[in-house]
Amino acid sequence: MATTESVIETENLTKRYGRFTAVSRLNLRVFRGEIFGFLGPNGAGKTTTILMLLGLTEPTYGHVAVLGFNPTRRPLDVKRRVGCLPENVGYYRDLTGRENLRYVARLNGLPEDEAEERISSALERVGLADEGDKLVGAYSRGMRQRLGLAELLVKKPEMMILDEPTLGLDPKGMAEVLQLIRSLSKEQGTTVLLCSHHLHQVQEVCDRVGIMNEGHLVAQGTIEELSREGLKSEEGKRLSLEEIYMRYFREE
Repeated sequence: MATTESVIETENLTKRYGRFTAVSRLNLRVFRGEIFGFLGPNGAGKTTTILMLLGLTEPTYGHVAVLGFNPTRRPLDVKRRVGCLPENVGYYRDLTGRENLRYVARLNGLPEDEAEERISSALERVGLADEGDKLVGAYSRGMRQRLGLAELLVKKPEMMILDEPTLGLDPKGMAEVLQLIRSLSKEQGTTVLLCSHHLHQVQEVCDRVGIMNEGHLVAQGTIEELSREGLKSEEGKRLSLEEIYMRYFREE
């Protein structure tokens, strides 16, 4: 269950590259145990925000805290507790899926017996039980996405950041992955920041959503709040979530 404890908190978080502002004065709170949908088109500032949350790029100014740590000053403390599935998942192509997960387990200091148990369980849960001993070089993009989710299951982080986790999956695979994300959050109390440009996916699994456009957080709240209160059109009419979505970007 989601709580009122913030695991991500930003205040006026801003990142500039020369004259270009990738993220502008972002004020965001994500609560422990919730699935927060970070919705926006490519170039909206989502990936730059993720980089700042993980301590991989330094903010131009503003405040950011992840699980109580400043990612810029204590990036290793953040990385030990946060699992990230990037948009383009990279693994050793000449190793099997299982061998890649063993490598991840060793990097995280897991005892061998515990690691093997977690790996087998993770591969089963993401639908790769019969593919785990095949070389990753033979995996489809969708299979690599599933392997990325398996990695997070092996690590068991306090929080997961998922950047387009259904990329490359067919509709059935998308539904399965979204259900897995939902069950992980609810069963284990794992906080999830789900970045996507697909409105229907965010609506299906997220407790709250923030809509990014051109570096700005233009709306934030539960699906019901955004649908009920929304933004206003120029004529003063309340916009539905779908209308807010279409105002800023189109689903690709």
